[in-house]
Amino acid sequence: MAISLKPLGDRVVIEPIEQDSMTAGGIVLPDTAKEKPQQGTVLAIGPDVEAELAEGDRVMYAKYAGTEVKMDGKEVIILSETDILAIVA
Repeated sequence: MAISLKPLGDRVVIEPIEQDSMTAGGIVLPDTAKEKPQQGTVLAIGPDVEAELAEGDRVMYAKYAGTEVKMDGKEVIILSETDILAIVA
């Protein structure tokens, strides 16, 4: 997916991976009961990011990190490189 955001400095743009709206037992969860996502896909990387990240990587990040922005009809999060905890293999 092409995105029209170019992050500055050590910022990274991530598209959160939403949790399922239904539990394994078949119970539908309302939006208010869902936990804030902590995994996402890297869409863009700033020029000062030193971590071994690439566009398309799936990463885990701090629960309340970053700034949520709606861009090109999708919710994305702009966060600092230090808020990324791990790359999901």
